[in-house]
Amino acid sequence: MSSLSGKKAVVIGAGMGGLAAAKALSGHFDRVTVLERDTLSSDAAPRPGTPQARHLHALLAGGLIALNELIPGIETELEQAGAVRIATGDVRMERPGFDPYPQRDLGLSWLSVSRPLLEFVSRQIAKRQKNIEFRGDCRVREILGLPDGSAVTGVRYETADGRVETLAADLVVDASGRGRLAFSAFESMGLPKPEETEIGIDIAYSTAVFERPDDAPSNWKVVMVLPSAPGDSRGGLLSPIENNRWIVSVGGNHGDAPPGDMEGFLAFVKTLRTSTIYDAIKDAKPTGPIIRYMLPCSSRRHFEKMQRFPRGLLPVGDAICRFNPVFGQGMSVAAQEAVILNRLLIAGAGQVDPLDGLASAFFAEIQAVLETPWGIAMSDFIYPQTRGQRPQDFERRLHFNIGLVRLGAQDPSIHKLMYEVNHLLKPQGALRAPEVAERVAKLMAAAPA
Repeated sequence: MSSLSGKKAVVIGAGMGGLAAAKALSGHFDRVTVLERDTLSSDAAPRPGTPQARHLHALLAGGLIALNELIPGIETELEQAGAVRIATGDVRMERPGFDPYPQRDLGLSWLSVSRPLLEFVSRQIAKRQKNIEFRGDCRVREILGLPDGSAVTGVRYETADGRVETLAADLVVDASGRGRLAFSAFESMGLPKPEETEIGIDIAYSTAVFERPDDAPSNWKVVMVLPSAPGDSRGGLLSPIENNRWIVSVGGNHGDAPPGDMEGFLAFVKTLRTSTIYDAIKDAKPTGPIIRYMLPCSSRRHFEKMQRFPRGLLPVGDAICRFNPVFGQGMSVAAQEAVILNRLLIAGAGQVDPLDGLASAFFAEIQAVLETPWGIAMSDFIYPQTRGQRPQDFERRLHFNIGLVRLGAQDPSIHKLMYEVNHLLKPQGALRAPEVAERVAKLMAAAPA
């Protein structure tokens, strides 16, 4: 055990952010207790506390690498449980001007799996570690701290039978989602909330799961239909999940919300820019109801700018940065954050107080992880209705991205680079490297006006 021997950590929330954080902490604390307000079932079932859990999720290549580092063997166990491996050559991408975009094997792969199964497998592996304890049906009501705001001391939570209990902790990780508990702690300790940046996209989407038909197309596993922005925001994604099923999510922005009944859902799918998804599912058998979800904005909280931060408190995941779910980045970013947390704890093992300054170091280190997905989220400013601070050079960025897409269609190496950035394997700046920018500029200069 490291220099934190004898110390106790509490993780609020048993979603993927909390599970990844718990695994990162387990090598550095004697006891890690995960408190979850929902019942933790003995199978892969959705939880009421995660309303988006029934929607399409992806474990991007970058997230898969991070989880493998934190939880060795998880990739194999997920595939054994039914997760479907997706390679770049399995994806039919339909985007304006390219129906489809070149479908190539670029040597990259990731997993398509329902979120309940991903959480269940991750939780089962974590349970094998003797110093990680899960307590379901425990709703944390308050993060406790010293009145002067210098440190947190634990949490107060309520059990299913109404009992209120206190759990002391040296470190409290808020992985509950939106950061409400951390913000309440700031208020009680007289600390200001962090600055927040928002990209108001008002995305609404509906999801349905179908049995995969016996006569399903064999030349793709995944279909992605991109809209003709900014005039149209309707897009869709079909992907395989465990038990030989398809999960299909369709949505729109700024009030263009898909219906919640099957007839309306199929009618909405039929209005997508291409018919590929509709043709695939029109006669397929649904396995459950239509599930709807709405997210007003992507948001980024600038904890890194706070002048004072209590020792022993650490928000993670969506509490720091919440992304447009269309890009499928949230779980992968949370896993990458947990890898950074683990490395910081390893690096601080020789310090007198390894928790002193941990939060500020963590917030500084994760900025590089956040920059790429946040930069991708900026593409939502293509819609004039999008709220927020539109980058001054947005038109130039848009022009560059058009050229990059055209170049990627011609050159597999650029196509692969685009995938690597979108899957959080490389920073977004790699797309603007001088040699790439020069080729994009030449291509655009030679294109017809």
